[in-house]
Amino acid sequence: MPLVLAVAIVLAVQGWRRGALVWLVVVAGTFAATLAAKLMFLSCDPVFGPMDVHSPSGHVAAAAVVCGGLAAILTRRRSSILPAALLAAVAIGVSRIVLHDHTVPEVVAGASLGLAGAAVLFRFVGSPPPGLKIAPAIAAVAIVAAVFHGMHLPAEAAIRHTAFRAAQFIPACRPAGQAPAIAPDARW
Repeated sequence: MPLVLAVAIVLAVQGWRRGALVWLVVVAGTFAATLAAKLMFLSCDPVFGPMDVHSPSGHVAAAAVVCGGLAAILTRRRSSILPAALLAAVAIGVSRIVLHDHTVPEVVAGASLGLAGAAVLFRFVGSPPPGLKIAPAIAAVAIVAAVFHGMHLPAEAAIRHTAFRAAQFIPACRPAGQAPAIAPDARW
């Protein structure tokens, strides 16, 4: 998230407000779609479990949309988006599988969301101003990556908790015959 904000600031400071706004909206939209997919798959594990998709990889989706999106913005060549997004998705995806954090279908689902986001970004970002410099964007990416390297948001636990709560109110997402659980703090 800090990286996304840094790139938007660099684009806006250089006078490309449309590029900054589209970047923010599309990347945030991709993150939101990934969150929605995570909640859906986690909440309805009895429905989606046989597909071996329990939580699409947010890391892979983020890597693909950010790298593919940066390629779209900085090169303005459609041919650069897919290789950049795929390279990021494969590199991060392999790490998620090796760490046993995700299955191959979960990595593919995350990559699909990220690739779609990068394609949408390319479609709506428009042409950069003639004086747009690539070096400040690369510097911002490097600085943010160095400063925030190793930090983790405790988002996954919150997502799992929210998905569990949601499953209690969606009949198709509960095992057959199970009534919704009532939380002790949900008194009126």
